[in-house]
Amino acid sequence: MNTIEAIQARRSVKHFDPFHLMTEAQEKELLSLAMLSPTAFNIQHWKFVVIKDVELRKQIKAAAWNQDQVTDSSLFIVVCADLKAWEKNPSRYWVNAPKEVGEFMVPAIDGYYRGNDRAQRDEAMRSCGIAAQTLMLATKAMGYDSCPMDGFDFEKVGKLINLPDDHLIALCVAIGKAVEPARPRGGQLEMDEVILTDRF
Repeated sequence: MNTIEAIQARRSVKHFDPFHLMTEAQEKELLSLAMLSPTAFNIQHWKFVVIKDVELRKQIKAAAWNQDQVTDSSLFIVVCADLKAWEKNPSRYWVNAPKEVGEFMVPAIDGYYRGNDRAQRDEAMRSCGIAAQTLMLATKAMGYDSCPMDGFDFEKVGKLINLPDDHLIALCVAIGKAVEPARPRGGQLEMDEVILTDRF
């Protein structure tokens, strides 16, 4: 499946085969593709918490208003944003770049983020959103379906996964083999309502 077909075919699926297992190689491939997503300053703010424990999945399901995709999906991922990734040994983000590039970028990271809480949060959440979309498109290209989720109690799920104080949960993504097709699209807005030229 090419990229355009994956974009057109991707839908939020709610019902997965609870008995279907993905291989370890498939899981690794999906996550490695998500990790190729772009991030500001190449900081890679994301942490992908893959929930394998059956009981933990049940607890997260209870915190997600008992949505079946939490426990029935083959792969359930809590995508988290590291708000302080910018100051955690930032030279590692440029270790393979020419020396002069790293010498420019590392101080630039500090200059941009230090004292700028809004940028720290916004960039980390943007990075997670981009990575989640990459993950979902890769999922579709591999013949699986997915469902992005923000319908859960963020605080409860954070406690269940021992979320560090300097992280936020961006969203969850359920991935698996659909047993029911997605509902028809609810309705797309017209292009002239959402696309502007130059200014509002």
